[in-house]
Amino acid sequence: MKPFMDKDFILLNDTAVHLFHDYSEKLPIIDYHCHISPQEIYEDRRFEDIGQVWLGGKKPDGSYFGDHYKWRLMRSNGIPEKDITDPDDPYKRFEEFAGTLEMAIGNPMYHWCNLELKKYFKVTEPLKVSNAKKIWDQANDMLKNDPNLTVRGIIEQSNVYYVGTTDDPIDTLEWHEKIAADDSIKTIVRPSYRPDKALNIDKDGFREYIGLLAHAVNKDSLDTAQDVIDAVVERAEFFAKHGCVASDHGIDFVPYKPCSIEEADAIFKKAMAGEKVTPEEAEKYQTVVLLALGRAYKRLGIAMEIHYSCSRNVNKRMFKIFGPDTGFDMITQTTCADSLAAFLSDLDSTDELPKTIIFSLHPGDNEIIDTVLGPFQKDAVPGYIQHGPAWWFNDTKSGMEEHMKSLANLSLLGNFVGMLTDSRSFLSYTRHDYFRRIMCNQIGQWVENGEYPNDEESLKKIVEGISFYNSKRYFGV
Repeated sequence: MKPFMDKDFILLNDTAVHLFHDYSEKLPIIDYHCHISPQEIYEDRRFEDIGQVWLGGKKPDGSYFGDHYKWRLMRSNGIPEKDITDPDDPYKRFEEFAGTLEMAIGNPMYHWCNLELKKYFKVTEPLKVSNAKKIWDQANDMLKNDPNLTVRGIIEQSNVYYVGTTDDPIDTLEWHEKIAADDSIKTIVRPSYRPDKALNIDKDGFREYIGLLAHAVNKDSLDTAQDVIDAVVERAEFFAKHGCVASDHGIDFVPYKPCSIEEADAIFKKAMAGEKVTPEEAEKYQTVVLLALGRAYKRLGIAMEIHYSCSRNVNKRMFKIFGPDTGFDMITQTTCADSLAAFLSDLDSTDELPKTIIFSLHPGDNEIIDTVLGPFQKDAVPGYIQHGPAWWFNDTKSGMEEHMKSLANLSLLGNFVGMLTDSRSFLSYTRHDYFRRIMCNQIGQWVENGEYPNDEESLKKIVEGISFYNSKRYFGV
C-alpha cells in the first residue's frame, strides 16, 4: 500500500517520478486565469484564520465571497447554510468543513485541501474532525505570525511567475497600477478583460450595467449598439495599456447569428426600453459585439478565452439570497459546435482571429474542441488555438486525464498551455502541483507502455513546456 500523499503522490511509475521531480516540480507557475483580488495582493493582506482564506463568507457590503467548491460540499453534507456562508462561530464552521472533507473520498477537494495544509502549514496528517482543533490552532498561529503567509508571501513561496486576475471593463485598474509601481512585488500581476455584462442583453441588470459602462468611457449614456462596441473596445485598449494579455468570456454557448449593425442597434434599444428580447435577438446582438471584440483582441495582442456550457444560478431562490458564484451552477449541454467553428471562421476570413483558448464545461465536448483547433491554427505561435485545461467541474484527476488523452489523440498535447487555478483562494496554487503530477503520470505511463520512446530530450521539452514554457510563450510574459 502506498502511503498517503507522499513525495511521489499520484506518480505511479518510475518515469513519472523522474519527469515530475527533475523537470516539472520546480518550474514557476503561470496562473493565467483566476479570481483573486489585486487589492489584496497590493495591500499584502494577512488573514485572521484559515476559515477566512479557505471558506470566505459575507462581505461588509452584504454580498458573499468564497470558495464555492467547498460550499457545495458542505451543503451536500447537510450543514446549515448560515454556518457555511455567515457563521457566528468561525471554528465551528471549520470543524464542520473538516467533517465534510473526511467524507469526500474520491473528490479532488480532498487532495487540494490536504496539499495546501501540507505545503503552507506543515500539516502532515489528513484533516478530519478529531484533529480539526489542533490544525485550526496551528494554521492560525502561522497565519498571524509567519512572514511567508501574507498574500504576497503565499504567492512568492508558491513560485508564481504570473497572475492574470479577472476584471470588469468598468474597473479603474487602480490596484494594478499600484502593483506595477511597487518594485517589491516580484510576481507579474496583470488584469484580464471580462466584458460578460456588456453582452448579457437577455439577463437582469443589463440596462443598469450599460449606464456604468457609459460612465467608464466618460459619456452620459450609450444609445446604440455601436456605442457599446466602441465602449468595450476603448476599455480593452485601456486594459492593454496596463499589460492585459488575455480576455475571458463566460457565455452560455458560443453564439453565431450575424446581423447588420442596424439590426443589432434595434435589438439593443428594445432591451434598453425594458422590453424582453427573444433568444434569437440576444444571439444576434452578442454575435456582433463578440466579433468586434475578437477583431480588437487581434489588434491588441490579447488572447480570447471562451468558456461555455454552464448553467449558472439554477436555484433561483438561493441566487436571490447569495448572488452569483456561490455554488448554484451546473454543467449543461449545448449544441454550438457549428457556431463555434463559424465564429472562428468569420474572424479568420479577414485575418482578425486572435489567439483563442476554448473551454467547455461539458466533458463530452473534448473531442469537438480538439478537432476545431486544427482548421484555424496559425504560425504566429505553436498552438495558436488552444483547448483550455479541464475546467471547474472537470478539474478532477479523471477529468484532467480524459482532457489530455483527447488533446493528445486529436491535436498536439506537447503545445498545451497547461493548468490554471480558476480560484478565489490564495492557497490554490497547489492545484498546479496536482495537475503536474497527473500530467507526468500520464506521460510516464505512455512511455512505460512503449507508446512513446524514453527519449530524455523530447520528454523534457514536452513536460517543461506544458508546465511553464508554452504558457510563457503563448501569452508573451
